[in-house]
Amino acid sequence: MRAFLARQRHWLVVERLPAYAPELNPVELLWGNLKAGELANLCVDTVGEMELAANQGIARMQGESDFALSFLRHTGLSL
Repeated sequence: MRAFLARQRHWLVVERLPAYAPELNPVELLWGNLKAGELANLCVDTVGEMELAANQGIARMQGESDFALSFLRHTGLSL
C-alpha cells in the first residue's frame, strides 16, 4: 500500500486519521441524523420495514440540497 500511495503522490493527498474518529467521518453524522429521525424508537417486524424507514430518511436528506454536504462541512474536512 505504501508503494502504491507513493506512486500516486502527484494527485492524491493522504491524511492520517485516528483509528476511530466518528467526528471526522461524515457518514457517522448522516447515520446519527437518520437514527434521530426516521429510525428513532422504531420497532419493526421485518428487515423490509426497516429498509423502508431508512430509505424514507435518505430520501428526506436527498431532498435538501446542502444537507448531505453539511455533514462534510461539520467535520472540517474538504473534498
